[in-house]
Amino acid sequence: MLKFILLSLFVFTPVNVNAASQNSHINKHINNADVVGTGRLTYMFWDVYDATLIAPNGKLSNDKPFALMLNYLRDIDGRDIADVSAEEIRKQGGVDEIKIAMWHEQMRNIFPDVKKGSVITGVFLPKKGTEFFYNGNSIGVVRDNDFSKHFFDIWLGSQTSKPQLRRALTGI
Repeated sequence: MLKFILLSLFVFTPVNVNAASQNSHINKHINNADVVGTGRLTYMFWDVYDATLIAPNGKLSNDKPFALMLNYLRDIDGRDIADVSAEEIRKQGGVDEIKIAMWHEQMRNIFPDVKKGSVITGVFLPKKGTEFFYNGNSIGVVRDNDFSKHFFDIWLGSQTSKPQLRRALTGI
């Protein structure tokens, strides 16, 4: 039995690469939306979510809209999502605690509790901020370009705590 459990930890589960074409809320903001990369976040032995990065023609650029979809593989409280996001921003450095506290409160007000199969999508909108969607429905906007940079750097920045996931999403 233990052998089966250990082997199952290494089974690759493909992520839906047609994600961009199936989501009108993404296509509304991103012309020629296509997948840049996909990856799975696993914490210890638990699969947490599958991540999909989507950009115009599948090419990431910080001056064009892009989206990061997180398809949750387990139930998680929205408060915990906000708490972990704020902590990851803090770990990157370069942001004062007052800003982090303000963003943390905004995220707590936006992020809902998720069930297995729920999808939260963050859409980066240059010079406008970030719009969040829950299962395709808009749930909030943070109109702060500084927030957008630091929030998406949780996954895409050079200081990310998950460099393997960054490589899977961006190829860098």
